[in-house]
Amino acid sequence: MKMNDAFLASMHEAMRLLQTAGPMEATEAIQRALRQHASAVVQPGPAAPMPAQVVERLLTYDGAAARACGTDGVFPERAAARAPAAAPASQPAPTPARAEPGHFTQRSYANQAGTRSYKLYIPAARHAGPMPLVVMLHGCTQDADDFAAGTRMNELAERLGFAVLYPIQPTDANPSKCWNWFRPGDQQADRGEPSLIAGMTREVIAAHGIDARRVYVAGLSAGGAMAAVLIQRYPGLFAAAGIHSGLSAGSAHDLPSALGAMRGGKGIGVSKGGSARPLPPTRPMIVFHGDADKTVHPSNGSRLVAPFEQGEARKDQQREAARAGHDYTRHRITTPAGIDAEYWVIHGAGHAWAGGSRRGTYTDPKGPDASAEMLRFFLAHPRAD
Repeated sequence: MKMNDAFLASMHEAMRLLQTAGPMEATEAIQRALRQHASAVVQPGPAAPMPAQVVERLLTYDGAAARACGTDGVFPERAAARAPAAAPASQPAPTPARAEPGHFTQRSYANQAGTRSYKLYIPAARHAGPMPLVVMLHGCTQDADDFAAGTRMNELAERLGFAVLYPIQPTDANPSKCWNWFRPGDQQADRGEPSLIAGMTREVIAAHGIDARRVYVAGLSAGGAMAAVLIQRYPGLFAAAGIHSGLSAGSAHDLPSALGAMRGGKGIGVSKGGSARPLPPTRPMIVFHGDADKTVHPSNGSRLVAPFEQGEARKDQQREAARAGHDYTRHRITTPAGIDAEYWVIHGAGHAWAGGSRRGTYTDPKGPDASAEMLRFFLAHPRAD
């Protein structure tokens, strides 16, 4: 049998397993096929991308969301007076993360803006070519281990073959470990915290054979707000962004305006000099927001995708009932320039990562699975330029 025939046969087997055994077994079959295909190539090149149809079905398979959950999946929220989007007042401590087979190590990066530590997950199942990279920005009171455990992103990285970078915000930069998305000095390229995150991202790309066309940024709450800053300020570095329960870039210029934006104030693009229209989007974005979020008002999700809806944008929406989890409405938007966005309104969900694990804080195990859906969206949107 020819190699291409063998590879296609493996893909058919994976699809059969998806229907009969489940998504994890299907993923393992796909990864075996990719490794066998890569080992047969004499001159290694970029890793063969997983077929788009398989990725779509694998990561949106309804059975993947049917995990055990209780009625306490969404924890009570509060907004701290001193730090935006702080953690819930009565959040239980996270349990230790499961050990993954890859390498999860801590390093530090420094430039003129200061020093930040970060953790990096490299999967054990390396491919023949460059890997994608996902930069994950934690929310207030969280850290890299907590965020990795809650989002299960390292588990997805091991299954699908990508690296994960977790920048760490220390308490000496913000008492609640929030990214300072609301300060003008931390909203610009080559300044402040954006320069630190971009710098460590470039360092990881250079040191670990990352595919520079497939570098993505995602975050929760204050981390989501900083991800919105990064995708706007560094479109040449990041191919797409995933923002969960966050705010748009430039929606605040100090702590009082940040708290106002979190409460649903309409100051999009507000600065000390007055209001400004949001910049036209240049990179794809996927947004998740619970419509019962009492920490960051749900209107902030709509504002994140509003720039995509200008002009003759193509739009459609569909409400879907989850077999196990929250119902949700998914909006798909494509700008006249062909830039895609998705906006998931999760009905009845609060300020928590959808489909997350109770091993981390700020999680709602009921789903939909935000991590898997972000990966689906990311893998479909490599940077073309």
